[in-house]
Formats: sequence, C-alpha cells, structure tokens
Amino acid sequence: MKKMTRKLITITLAAVLTASLFADPVSRKDNRNQALNVVEALQTSFRNITADMLPAVVEVDVTETKTYSNSMRSIPFFFFGTPDDSSEQDQKEYESKGLGSGVIVRRDGNTLYVLTNNHVAGGATKISIKLNDDREFEGKLVGADERIDIALVSFESSDRSIPVAPLGNSDDVMAGDICMAFGAPLGYRQSVTQGIVSAVGRDGSGIGSISDFIQTDAAINQGNSGGPLVNIHGEVIGINTWIASRSGGSNGLGFAIPINNVKSAIDSFISGGKIKYGWVGVSLLDVDSAFKKELGVENIEGAFAAQVFTGSPAFKCGIKAGDYIIELNGKPVKSVNQLVRDVGNLQAGTTARFVVIRGGLKQPAINVKIEERTDEVVNANNKLWPGFMVSPLTDEARKKLDIDDKKVKGVVVTNVQSKTPGASLRLQNGDVITAVNGKSVRNVEEFYEQLSYADKTINFDVYSNGGTITTGTFKIR
Repeated sequence: MKKMTRKLITITLAAVLTASLFADPVSRKDNRNQALNVVEALQTSFRNITADMLPAVVEVDVTETKTYSNSMRSIPFFFFGTPDDSSEQDQKEYESKGLGSGVIVRRDGNTLYVLTNNHVAGGATKISIKLNDDREFEGKLVGADERIDIALVSFESSDRSIPVAPLGNSDDVMAGDICMAFGAPLGYRQSVTQGIVSAVGRDGSGIGSISDFIQTDAAINQGNSGGPLVNIHGEVIGINTWIASRSGGSNGLGFAIPINNVKSAIDSFISGGKIKYGWVGVSLLDVDSAFKKELGVENIEGAFAAQVFTGSPAFKCGIKAGDYIIELNGKPVKSVNQLVRDVGNLQAGTTARFVVIRGGLKQPAINVKIEERTDEVVNANNKLWPGFMVSPLTDEARKKLDIDDKKVKGVVVTNVQSKTPGASLRLQNGDVITAVNGKSVRNVEEFYEQLSYADKTINFDVYSNGGTITTGTFKIR
C-alpha cells in the first residue's frame, strides 16, 4: 500500500503539471495549486521523518591514544617508517580526536545502544555521545568489528523520551527509492540531506573486508560516517560509511551498509562483545570470463573455491580446491562477496548445504558442519591447499612468459604463499604446470580435476625456460 501511494503521488504530480500546460489561465491556476498541494504533502512527509529521526541521531566524539617516535633519527625516514633501532623510550603518546555520527537502535532499561562505524569508534579510548538537544553523555564501546566496519556504543540515561530509531528491511531497497541521510557532516551536527538510492549491492572502499553497500546521491561528507540512511517511512535502511571522492567532499557517491547486514551484530555485541562469524575453510576468488570458460562454468553465477584449508569443515566434508560453489542452503550464489556474507552469518554448530560444480558437472549436495571463524584458523597459511592459484595459459600469458611453443599446454602458477605445499615444492609465480601426478593437464578444469584425485601424495611437471622438470613429492596429510 505504501509503495502504491508513492507511485500515485508521482503520477498525480506529473498529470497535474502536464495538464497545466494546455489549460486556460483559470484552469492553470487550479492545476498549479493542485501541484503545490502534492509538493507540500511531500515536504510535510520529509519534515515529519526528520522530526522523528533527529532525536535518535547522535554525534559521536572520540579520542584515540596513539604513539609516535620522538627520535631525531627517524625524521629522514618519515615517509618510510620508523628505523628498526628506535628504542621504546623514543615512543611518545598523544591523543587524537575525531568525530562521526551514530543512531540509537535499542534500549535496555537505562542503557541505550548507538550503532556507528568501527572506523569511527572501534579504536577509541574516550567516547562522548551528543544528542540533538545538546545533552552530552559518556559513551562506552560495547563491541566493534573491522570486517563489516560496525561498532556499538552504549550510554546511560533514565530519560524515556529519548527515542529509538525503527529499523527497516534493506532487502526491499531498490534503485530509485527516495532516501535521507542524517549525521554530522564536517561537524555540522543534526544535518539531513535527501536523494535517491543510486544502486544496491555495490562493492569497494577498502573499509572492512565484507563488501556490500547501498549507493546514494544524498550528500554524505566526512562526519556522516555511522549516521543512518532512512527511507520514506522513517526507517533506517543503512549505516552511512564511505564516499567516493577525489577531493574529500561529496560528489553524490555515498555508500551505506545495509541494515539487514548488521541487525544480528547488535545482538552479538550485546551478548558477547563481538560478532561470531561462521567458518567453512575455503579461500574464495573472483574469476573472469576466460577463467570461467576454462573451468567449464561459462555464464554460470557462483563463487570459485581456489584453495581449501586442510582440517577445515570444507576439507572434512568433501569440498575441494577448484569447486565452483553455486548454491548455499537452497539460495543461489551470485558472487564471492555474497557467499562470504552468507557464510559469516551461519551459526557455529549448524549444518549448511552446498552445491558445487566440479569438472564441469554439478555434484550432489555437500553438507558441511560450520565452525567459528577465528584469527588463528584463517591465518594458518601452512594449512592452505594447494598453497597457490592458477590462471589460464592465454596468448597474452604466453607472450609475457616468452613461450613460443604452441605445443606447451597447461596452467600458469600465481600467488604462491609461504609455508604451504606449493612453497615446499619450490613453485614460482609464472611457472607453467603441465601435469599433476604424471597426468597431463591442458587447462584450468583439467588441473583441478587431477588435483581433486590426489589424496596421499602430489607432484607437478613444470615447464620453465624451454624445459620440463618434475617437482619433488609432497605428502598430503
């Protein structure tokens, strides 16, 4: 009904304006009045949304304690880092102040919870929360998460009139939707801008590692970070996070974290101070059309499992390096970023159902028992299998590697990582693997097919500098 009302307003306004062009003077005046009534109704709607939302929007002032080197020896190396021989007594502390925005999303007794960005409050030693009526409260960091760039801050007040912002459903957001951005841009507290949703599902920023953003042309500037993006129903649909700008000012390219991506984070922060991500144990890779063609999954949406951690849930349940994941729990996989988000939202101890394409063929569903993601498991490079990635031996790759012999078939080694099987076998970036365990491989699909057969030992035939050598043999645990 609300969407229908929005369409009717637009159609009515357009009809009234069109009619006014062809009417007599008296009729034109009536039509202008009708059009003005529609615009005034829209303005009243914006006023009401703003009046309701602003008391729940806060300024977040933070202080961080940082260190710098007081050693004169470090001055010539300012842009290159502090010399290794600087002593601890050369290190001096200083306080760095900053500000951002936030929105009150929950109340529990006298405790109110403010949602903001990790890059605003995640490293703060002191936090101050300022309301729109100029009251100021001491804030406390409840939890923060760098991967999704979200933080939760609390403050205490017995005032029941302080409102909690309603949270909307960001899954319903579409390009073209009217929206409003609230916050403290450049320190101008309690500001509001209006625009439309430019796009959804955007990647990028380098802020956090889970990439999924609502793009908007509503003006967002420095200081808006952590403030809410709001729909025409007065509901929070996103948390403003970053802008794309060469000058540092608004160019109409603002980005917000969809609110549905952080709703469960609020509960996790309150209950345990952190988000507990699910972990499967695969290293995912975005692949281009040439790679997908060689893999036998051309024009199929999904996410490529380039490597698998030995001993991980995926490894134990049968997901293999080279699998192309197309479905999770009955939901089609559209991209790597989507799969990363969906896996992260899985609860440890639950079982997830994956569907993959292997060797060009759809495989029976694989059930995987989810474990909790920890820094220890994800940073264990020595457990990455096979410890490197491959790419197609295209004409461009042949030219770069100076391979004129068209009879040479195989795949190009890339991204060899330390302390892995690939590193142990002395593989180098740019090597061309022509066989796995003595079986010739001509393309990416055949390479991963033969790799999936290896269960005890593995070696590779490698073409390099006009000749072929066989690596040593690696025992698979």
